[in-house]
Amino acid sequence: MRRLFIILLIFGLFTGLACSVALASEVCYKCHDKKNFTGKFTHGPVSQGKCGDCHNPHVAKYPGLLQGEGAALCYSCHKRAKTEFAKGVVHQPVRDGKCLGCHAPHAAGHDGLLRKNLAETCFVCHQEMAKPQAVSHKPFAQGQCTVCHQPHQAKNDQLLKMEADALCLSCHQQAQGSAGHRGFPRKLSGCLSCHNPHGSSRKGLVRQHLHQPFAEKKCDSCHGAQHNTGSEACLRCHAGMKTTMMAPHNHMFAGTENGCILCHSPHAGDDKKMLKTSGNKVCQPCHQDTFSRYAQSQHRHPPVSSCSDCHEVHGSDRLAMLRDDGNQVCSRCHLTQGKFSHPVGDKVIDQRTGQMMTCVTCHDPMGSPHRYHLVLSAKKELCTQCHRSY
Repeated sequence: MRRLFIILLIFGLFTGLACSVALASEVCYKCHDKKNFTGKFTHGPVSQGKCGDCHNPHVAKYPGLLQGEGAALCYSCHKRAKTEFAKGVVHQPVRDGKCLGCHAPHAAGHDGLLRKNLAETCFVCHQEMAKPQAVSHKPFAQGQCTVCHQPHQAKNDQLLKMEADALCLSCHQQAQGSAGHRGFPRKLSGCLSCHNPHGSSRKGLVRQHLHQPFAEKKCDSCHGAQHNTGSEACLRCHAGMKTTMMAPHNHMFAGTENGCILCHSPHAGDDKKMLKTSGNKVCQPCHQDTFSRYAQSQHRHPPVSSCSDCHEVHGSDRLAMLRDDGNQVCSRCHLTQGKFSHPVGDKVIDQRTGQMMTCVTCHDPMGSPHRYHLVLSAKKELCTQCHRSY
């Protein structure tokens, strides 16, 4: 009898718990249309009626009555992801904790709770990739971005699943002995220096703009024992760049085989300058800290469209490779001053450093949490750095 009582008690507890869960979600659905929480793919807590796993039914610190904020809430269950996504090259939305940029929190029509199909999800940010090309790489044409890229985190640049050449050869195993590669005297490497992995107007996915020696099939113009190596090979033709590249502040990093090809493709490129990537993205791999700080800043420098608006890309006599002296760089765009302006220039000395006061003494052009991208709050902290007697 006692055993029967215990069995009935346990059965009653589990039945009551199941009913309470079901009732909890049904209470929510009295106001929240259930259709909005159903789809081909449903988030586990939603399918189990556990709204309370993410939401507080009465009061919460966060919008939507959420139990936590942003990715922190997701990581409360996806603990392994939190550890993995902190390593290597991390996708910007993941770094910023914006899981909902790609994923729906309740239900979706696509695997992984993606808001749109895989390619459309990627194109929300990578809009330049959506432009149709005469020739497209098969995985790209099929919208299978994850054939080559990891969506969250990877060990390789561009979130590639493996090193670029190895990735290409995992499918194109006969590349070394086919088409234009026949008789190539060296081990095949640097696939991306000639080919665009997504699409091109040329056959074979060859990039749009060709380096003249490459276009004329004069490989020995650059390659061969009789030629210089590294950047010296480039400067044999581009002699006019040597003075700029050897300026006191330059991009010729010690210990690198060829500083030029850190930014430029030696064979073919998608723009006339044959940059490896478009626009500011070419700067990002080395200056990731600056890009991250700028992206996370509340107040940015919106008119600046390119790093080269302020910086010389090859070399400069000035610190930070600026195009002009600090204040002159700013005054090229900031032509007028307010009625009351703090003086700057040769005759104005920063008492803390003994150096000339410049625009960047008070402003951070790379972004700031304060208005007018000030380095400190203007209410008190900024001014009292120098004006302590006040």
